[in-house]
Amino acid sequence: MARTKEFDPDAALQAALELFWQRGYEATSMADLVERLGIARASLYATFGSKRELYLRALERYCEQSDSARLDDLSQPGPALPAVRALVRQYATAEEGERRLGCFVTNTAVELAPHDPAASRRVEASFDRLETLLAAALARAAAQGELPAGRDPRALARMLVVLLQGIRVVGKTTDGAPLARDAAEQALALLD
Repeated sequence: MARTKEFDPDAALQAALELFWQRGYEATSMADLVERLGIARASLYATFGSKRELYLRALERYCEQSDSARLDDLSQPGPALPAVRALVRQYATAEEGERRLGCFVTNTAVELAPHDPAASRRVEASFDRLETLLAAALARAAAQGELPAGRDPRALARMLVVLLQGIRVVGKTTDGAPLARDAAEQALALLD
């Protein structure tokens, strides 16, 4: 007779996500995961596989949560440009704790993507989804006359993806907030 799991795999995955997001992949040991998740090492391996597999699943979970929130924000009926502006400003004005934590996707891009093809694919997929959401909102803004004629929604979306990821990297420094705010406002001026 098979034993039932004595822990909630969904809650354990969320706890792993938070730990990896705080510390990164390399700085998180299996012992750290066992302690934080409160489950035996054997159960962790049986449920999630290796540390790397757990990390990639946590990254996928983070992307699903982020994409859902962004889709909600950028697809509301009515004017689209205010939602784009709000998203950019949200990144630029994040509280210090959130800024220092950064974005799990951006952290992965910096730490793992250069040498881990699976992590790189997931990062690129996340960037592509963000670009698609922004491009759709900007195309809607153009169709509604909110953007000046001749502005390319796809090119603007790409610029904003790069800006947002840069804001997350710069935000990890102690003096990153003024840089992020100024860069965001200059980028948003391109939408006028």
